[in-house]
Amino acid sequence: MTATALAAALADIDTVFNGFASPTETGCERCYLPEETAYLRTPYTRVPADLVRQFVFEVPGHFEDHAAVMRRLLPQTAHAMADGSLDGIGWGAHGLSRVDWRAWPSEQAAAVEAFVHAWWDDTLTTPEPPYPVHEVFETCATILGDLTPFLDRFRMQPVVETHVVSCAQAWLYDLITDDSPFHWWYRGDDGALVTALQSWLAAHAPARLRAQGEPDLAKKAELLALPYDDRWDHPNWTSASATN
Repeated sequence: MTATALAAALADIDTVFNGFASPTETGCERCYLPEETAYLRTPYTRVPADLVRQFVFEVPGHFEDHAAVMRRLLPQTAHAMADGSLDGIGWGAHGLSRVDWRAWPSEQAAAVEAFVHAWWDDTLTTPEPPYPVHEVFETCATILGDLTPFLDRFRMQPVVETHVVSCAQAWLYDLITDDSPFHWWYRGDDGALVTALQSWLAAHAPARLRAQGEPDLAKKAELLALPYDDRWDHPNWTSASATN
């Protein structure tokens, strides 16, 4: 079902954003050659994959109309995200997280949101997805500006449970010290993000982590429910496994 939903979401992206371009785009002339930025002005032409990656993760100020550039690139970008060929996931701020795509016409905004949800669902139900699951989570959350829809989809099923473990491993090191594990969240509300992740892990992860043979991760997830000082005074830290 998730693969079918992803295919449908990609088909919708292809239809809704077919033929888009940024007609007057010149881009940063120090960073890009004229023939490279010409792709952005030219619809119905495939952009070389390495150039798609550079444009998608580029600082918005490098373009005259960053939103138009993202619409131009969306079909290729979405397919590359889905098949794992978009180098940069987890290593840069995705362009969709830096445009107000919700202000686009409703058909366009709906296509973006449906794709992001379908991509996450497909990632969760794939035993070995192309990107680390926590990096896909961060990308999806920064694009939508919300963690809740993606945390809610961590439904209990065998493949998903292994991804809960990998995400806990990636997040707990920072969350235990009240730091954000997200590198590309620029919304100025890191505190709310950290609290939301801590609350979810403390409430939902311990039993699931123990069931996956991860008792130490489960204990650390439980500690997130405690105030900061109580967290570090907990006897868990005197156990052999904790000190190791």
